[in-house]
Amino acid sequence: MEGAGIMPQTLVQNADFWVAALSQTFVSALQLDPDGMYSQVGVGIVEKFSEEYVRLKRFDGTVSHYARDITKFQHNQASRR
Repeated sequence: MEGAGIMPQTLVQNADFWVAALSQTFVSALQLDPDGMYSQVGVGIVEKFSEEYVRLKRFDGTVSHYARDITKFQHNQASRR
């Protein structure tokens, strides 16, 4: 089964966001729900980032901003091939 066992990569450092932005990789934004589980709140291409936030551009061209201190950003390593 192709792709089995590939874990999502968590983007933490500025270099991670820079690589994701350059490669135009779709990134998921995850935040904790009331039950303490991570839920996807957005997905898109990293358009801009700072120490405080990440701006993701969605499929339809709209953008959303996510605070880095409360949001976990991930992409599947298979998408980088």
